[in-house]
Amino acid sequence: MPPETHYQTLEVHETATQAEIKRAYRRLAKQFHPDSQTTQASHDRIARLNTAYEVIGDPSRRTVYDQQRQGVAVADPTESAANRAKRTADAQQVYRHARAATQSSEAREDAWLKLVYAPVDRLLGKIMSPLKTEIRKLAADPFDDELMEGFMAYLEQGRSWLEQAQSKFHSMANPASTVGVATDVYHCLGLLEDGLDELERFTMSYEESYIHTGEELFRRVKQIRAEAKEKIKLLV
Repeated sequence: MPPETHYQTLEVHETATQAEIKRAYRRLAKQFHPDSQTTQASHDRIARLNTAYEVIGDPSRRTVYDQQRQGVAVADPTESAANRAKRTADAQQVYRHARAATQSSEAREDAWLKLVYAPVDRLLGKIMSPLKTEIRKLAADPFDDELMEGFMAYLEQGRSWLEQAQSKFHSMANPASTVGVATDVYHCLGLLEDGLDELERFTMSYEESYIHTGEELFRRVKQIRAEAKEKIKLLV
């Protein structure tokens, strides 16, 4: 039986993209890591996963690997044992440095998602969730002082939550890997502020177009939040 290829080790097709290879490696590393305390934990499997990802996780090394498998380039049979040992030691050192950098990057990514994204997203939800109910209550009689006071109280609370979300968002710089998610969140914050402004204009003019514009801005925020969540799935 021919030896297992690096693609087989990482359970990906030979045409897999670099992003797919990365996701496969992270998934399997979590599954088989000795610290995972699962029945599947395996030092040997982790070692093989690391070796495979070291090669095909790097585009240039992957190209060489693919060429060697196709017979385009082969190892020099006259290479001395000393040279092979040195090359192996150099590769291991490069891998250790790369692995340390990756772990540091992943730690920053996890911290940002937990300390910034998650609480900001919760606050966005708290602002958006009551909107339909509040508009429905106000629609019974927009000129009723008590109903209008209730709607204005919702807007005031929404602005308070928005300020908390903006402050939390700016409390920590996002890692490069989360730039797409951070951009979406920033966009949501701006759209919600505009939406609250439109709704407040209605309380002063009773012009229904402000309500419609505010609702449309909130709908846009809902869509962008969903897009951000999809991007996060690719990070995990």
